[in-house]
Amino acid sequence: MAEGRPRVVIAGAGFGGLACARELDGEPVDVILLNQHNFHLFSPLLYQVATGLLNPSDIGYPLRTVFRHSPNVRFRQATVTGVDLVGKVVKLDSGPPMSYDYLVLATGSTDNYFGNEQVARVSLGLKTLEDATRLRNHVLTCLERADAEPDPDARRRLLTFVMVGGGPTGVESSGALSELMHIVAGKDYHQISRTETRVILIEGTDRLLNAFSARLGRYARRVLERRGVEVLTGALVKSANSHSVTLADGTEIACATIIWSAGVRPNDPIGESPVPRFRNARIQVDAWLRIPGASGAYGIGDAASPRIGDRELPMLSPPAMQAGRYVARSIVDDVRRLKVERQPFHYVDKGTMATIGRNAGVTHLPGGLEFTGFLGWLTWLFVHIYYLIGFRNRLSALGSWAWDYIRHDRPIRIILAAGPEPK
Repeated sequence: MAEGRPRVVIAGAGFGGLACARELDGEPVDVILLNQHNFHLFSPLLYQVATGLLNPSDIGYPLRTVFRHSPNVRFRQATVTGVDLVGKVVKLDSGPPMSYDYLVLATGSTDNYFGNEQVARVSLGLKTLEDATRLRNHVLTCLERADAEPDPDARRRLLTFVMVGGGPTGVESSGALSELMHIVAGKDYHQISRTETRVILIEGTDRLLNAFSARLGRYARRVLERRGVEVLTGALVKSANSHSVTLADGTEIACATIIWSAGVRPNDPIGESPVPRFRNARIQVDAWLRIPGASGAYGIGDAASPRIGDRELPMLSPPAMQAGRYVARSIVDDVRRLKVERQPFHYVDKGTMATIGRNAGVTHLPGGLEFTGFLGWLTWLFVHIYYLIGFRNRLSALGSWAWDYIRHDRPIRIILAAGPEPK
């Protein structure tokens, strides 16, 4: 890296942070990309790792490989523990603090349990590769124990899987989990019949997929129920333990598995810094994605959003990537002293989609164009392959999907560690 050039520190290598770093590749700045893990995670496919369809390495790509030939981008594995926005210093969990000329805060989000610590202790999340591997181990361990369990009540509890949250993650995960049960019950686990397994999807509002139209939400519900998923809408989780989930209306569901996908909150390395925030603690940046009162600091992705009327940007990968590229160009313009009037950030909505399982997907495009079924599923497949990083990862994912589609089999069913002990 050259002496005297401005230093850009990017905190987080998710979709937004990676897009920003790539856009700055070859520009007259020195870029330090910080990330807790040494890989970029393609998080939309975490549920496929959790249900035995993909290997963890299929959705993680080494960041040092991404920037192997970059003259000005360097990666450092570290966790940001704090930021001094006035002194322009980033504090790390290892090593000395790091100064910056420009900061891009792209630290992502984590599960939000809305203060319910009881649920947080006993449920399994799906935000990291560790979460997905842990969930896969746990599900397979439950099947192994149920296969040998003589007590009918204990067996029933081991074979009941509760998913909380009816957004895209909850819908996709419950659909994939139901498919896994159809594949292995009776075939690999001879003492377990498909009718014994239960996959229950709980949503607090009156329908699934609230980010989509009501029609697509109804379609998703029909498909899930047709495939054996029990869908409970208008149901709120009151409490939970390792034996059961209790709903607000008093209904108790005996289960050994609770998967949480009912909300996220931003990771917040700036703590008590006096910056404006939304109600969910997300940093409220200005129309140019700058953190108010912090010179040279920007916020993107799940960590921050400008106010758009009475709304904020959705916590999805497309707005994060667009914001990352926008901030990179803003920094380059500033470094080059270009006297251009930069337009405020404008998110271009290219559509949203979700898959419910084999031959069933939902897609919403700008202008109100919607389609479901095989076409929706095929669209989802090609879009996700396109954005998956690395030729080997794309080839491996395609191969796994083709094998599953043709053979109706999930070969990745190795228990790497014991799942949480159902009590």
